[in-house]
Amino acid sequence: MPHDVEQLTKSTRTSAALYIACGIDPTKSSIFVQSHVSAHAELTWLLSCVTPISWLNKMIQFKEKSRKSGEDVGTGLLTYPLLMASDIILYQSDLVPVGEDQRQHLELTRDVADRVNHLYGGRKWKKLGGRGGKIFKVPEALVPETCARVMSLTDGTAKMSKSAPSDLSRINLLDTPDQIANKIKRCKTDSALGMEFGNVERPECNNLLSIYQQVTGKTQQEVIAECGEMSWGQFKPVLTDALVAHLQPIQKTYSEVIADQSYLDSILGEGAAKANLIANSTLKNVYSAMGFVPRTIPSTKLKV
Repeated sequence: MPHDVEQLTKSTRTSAALYIACGIDPTKSSIFVQSHVSAHAELTWLLSCVTPISWLNKMIQFKEKSRKSGEDVGTGLLTYPLLMASDIILYQSDLVPVGEDQRQHLELTRDVADRVNHLYGGRKWKKLGGRGGKIFKVPEALVPETCARVMSLTDGTAKMSKSAPSDLSRINLLDTPDQIANKIKRCKTDSALGMEFGNVERPECNNLLSIYQQVTGKTQQEVIAECGEMSWGQFKPVLTDALVAHLQPIQKTYSEVIADQSYLDSILGEGAAKANLIANSTLKNVYSAMGFVPRTIPSTKLKV
């Protein structure tokens, strides 16, 4: 998809800083820029050579975005699910945290991993001098019990997305209290009395209650006990205050991290170094199992 070149640089660091601000500990997790680990791109190409195009044509995200873009849609959109698959199976993941809307992508990842294991793993790989067995682990989905899919503020039947045309459809992690208040004040609701979970006729009500439940850490029973008899005019300020309180510590830490670019870049550099060790080991096995000639490192420096 087309992108703003200057904005990409800024948003990359912003995303990394937000990961840290949201609680991902760099001493326990490797935070890195995908393009700093070339194995992602290499494995994506290898996977594209063994994945039937019919599998990719079925992906809902591709169908929706290609319908909007028409003939101008890039091939990167079609093969993007394979890049996502590479992100996962390069690191031999057991569990992958996903929302409900990402289940299809994970199922594709599982199918591709199974296909590569079947075509090139086991005894076939062993005959080539490899260790044999599975090349990739086949990961399982880890879906949260609440807010597995957060819906749009302007349409309770559509998912909340940063790529949606209207900024009023979503809460951004860096939104100010005034912006949050304005979005909640103008969000779509209904004319029914009271608040309730699970009523398919009231998708906006279910969505807003679920968001409140998630940011407060309360159970559904506690939320209903507190808010069940409220009107929208009473509930919206309560939801606004909860969102502001939830995001304040995240925004404070973000401001501290993003202000120290050398620290942030060092985190990304260390993360990429750790990720490269694991990813390159997996990629080496894939090349071996698929019959590629092993890479050799020249013993002497070449003159340019």
